[in-house]
Amino acid sequence: MIGIIDYGVGNLFSLKSSFAAVGAAAEVISDPAGLAAADRLILPGVGAFGDAMDKLTGSGMAEALLAETAKGKPVLGICLGMQLLFERSLEFGVHPGLGLLRGEVRPIGEVIDPSLKIPHIGWNALHFVKPCPLFRDVREGDAVYFVHSFHAADCGDSITAVTEYSAPLTAAVMKGSVYGCQFHPEKSGRIGLSILKAFAESEACL
Repeated sequence: MIGIIDYGVGNLFSLKSSFAAVGAAAEVISDPAGLAAADRLILPGVGAFGDAMDKLTGSGMAEALLAETAKGKPVLGICLGMQLLFERSLEFGVHPGLGLLRGEVRPIGEVIDPSLKIPHIGWNALHFVKPCPLFRDVREGDAVYFVHSFHAADCGDSITAVTEYSAPLTAAVMKGSVYGCQFHPEKSGRIGLSILKAFAESEACL
């Protein structure tokens, strides 16, 4: 069973429906103790980094998630959920993250063409940096759906894919059983569903 972490932030039920569409059982979990019963975990997220991290920590989910990750349980962070996996964010101040991945979250305005709109919203192609099990059925250049104003930086050791928005932006990351997608697979049609199916069939790193 896939546990979708409910800490007050995220597209919980669209994710649950997407997993159902690929034949994977998923449940929304709002009790930290419930994370241990799941085979894999999804960390969703929308909104501001600091607020989301406060809710994740205050709910007890952060501690429980770190404990399950230490066991090698597969975890997938989506959009803001991916950003929370890093050491810190510079969104409206400096905020510590979960520290599961090396790097920090910075405004995309620092690196993209100033004439482009922020947030970056829409379909953009994936360009692979290194192999990742989540992309087993995805081809170079396949497009997925992004909505973000911040990006993961200084994280070259974990980047698996980038997207171009006048500059390369981190699109996906991986370290052991910890995965992250800056885009929304649950809003990315057939390609997104193939990514969620691959995660549902991923193996723990024991």
